[in-house]
Amino acid sequence: MKQTSGIIKDFENFLIAEGDQLSTIQTYVCDVTQLATFLTMQHKELVSASIEDLRKYVHAIYDTGLMAASINRKISSIRSFYRFLIFAKKIEANPATDLELMKVGRKLPVILSIAEITKIIEVAKENTPLVLRDRACLEILYGAGLRISELLGVRLADLDLTDDLVKVVGKGNRQRIVPFGKKAAKSIENYLANGRPVLVRDRVVPFLVLNARGKRMSRMGFLKILRKYRIKAGINKRVTPHMFRHSFATHLLEAGADLRAVQELLGHVDISTTQIYTHVDREYLREIYKEHHPRA
Repeated sequence: MKQTSGIIKDFENFLIAEGDQLSTIQTYVCDVTQLATFLTMQHKELVSASIEDLRKYVHAIYDTGLMAASINRKISSIRSFYRFLIFAKKIEANPATDLELMKVGRKLPVILSIAEITKIIEVAKENTPLVLRDRACLEILYGAGLRISELLGVRLADLDLTDDLVKVVGKGNRQRIVPFGKKAAKSIENYLANGRPVLVRDRVVPFLVLNARGKRMSRMGFLKILRKYRIKAGINKRVTPHMFRHSFATHLLEAGADLRAVQELLGHVDISTTQIYTHVDREYLREIYKEHHPRA
């Protein structure tokens, strides 16, 4: 074990010489020390460990309930350590070369219920220019499933109020045409007739959503607006613009919409990105089952 501690100290000095951050060095050393302790219990040494020994260690820490992301960090430390041993000519073959990272599951998106969405929208009810704007924003954010950047980038020329469509520019500068509902259309028309002219005054501004000074609204400006209506609606949890988009997709799928159609509406290139919302739907059904079934 004394020889092992000396090798780990050499590794630490190597990282210091390489200019790594102190926190990174401490993490790497801690991870390698934990591996060394495990190997000692298996009557093995760091310098003689095989790929099977390393995989056994990964399985052991997985069984403790450690998250995949944390395990992958430890694997990264182990890989770095054995690369050092090769560099220092302390071993001839690197046992960590084929040590696989664990798959990290994608987090399920957090959504709002239809009732919560409705509350937030409905509290924006005054007929002032700013509230008319806010109502239109909230309606189209949920009604078309837009990203906040897409909403704030909508120009007047992008709106088709005859067929209730909006052209948006999404990620990768990809354009798509998205429909929105009658409630969103009514709010937009009201804002265009009675709110936006007051805000823009005599300026020529191409964007739909304006701030109180008649200029294009910023992301931070909209976040403040959303927070105001979230509090006013009595919703005591964090609400983000993207939760409206998540809710848009999930509510469509819950109502039986085709996955491919939702993919097109969201502007996802890969359908696997859209499929995450089917998992949200299943989680919702599971919660309903647990809450209401007598033998759940």
